[in-house]
Amino acid sequence: MTLVAFDFDGTLSDSEMTVLLGEQCGVADQMEAITAQAMNDEIGYAESLRGRCELLEGLSQEKAEAAFDQVVLREDAALVIEALNEAGVHTAILTGGFERGVERALEKADVTVDSIVANRLPMDGGELTGEVEGPLIEGTKDDALEDLAGTVGVEMADTVAIGDGANDLPMLEVAGLSVGFDPKPAVEPACDTIVLSMAELHGLLEAEGVL
Repeated sequence: MTLVAFDFDGTLSDSEMTVLLGEQCGVADQMEAITAQAMNDEIGYAESLRGRCELLEGLSQEKAEAAFDQVVLREDAALVIEALNEAGVHTAILTGGFERGVERALEKADVTVDSIVANRLPMDGGELTGEVEGPLIEGTKDDALEDLAGTVGVEMADTVAIGDGANDLPMLEVAGLSVGFDPKPAVEPACDTIVLSMAELHGLLEAEGVL
């Protein structure tokens, strides 16, 4: 396995970026309700993401940056990424979340990945517009994983996908090895195996010969 693709919110991080942003403008409860519907596959991901981002219209850049500052990697996630990097594995993050939050969390953990496929929140006049841009709104993670594998020169059979929610299902269904990270019930059937911690994931990757 030479390409490992992680989901971010709920997998590499236990932060939920849109909720952190929502807390800055008092709409976190509304966002959590929309997120829960999407993660349980009750509404489409694009619909849920746009709905949550609309609630952020008018949030200042300063408050948005304060929210991104709260995004952190979960325990031992940096160690797993570092081990993969040292093993020469191409590491990727495929997330419907936002580039800035992912980058900030990686910076704080002093770790890097080879590829980030994420969305962005446009600003106008120093405030969020309430819109969202990027490849993983209508686009799905299977296409993103296949594109990345083609670019890196890796067969799909040699890819690993790690995720927890309904929007991870497409990549879990096409990856060579599909790992559920404490997955939602609707996601479990698509997983070849399930782990509950980053330490457990590290052991699995060793056992599978990825590390």
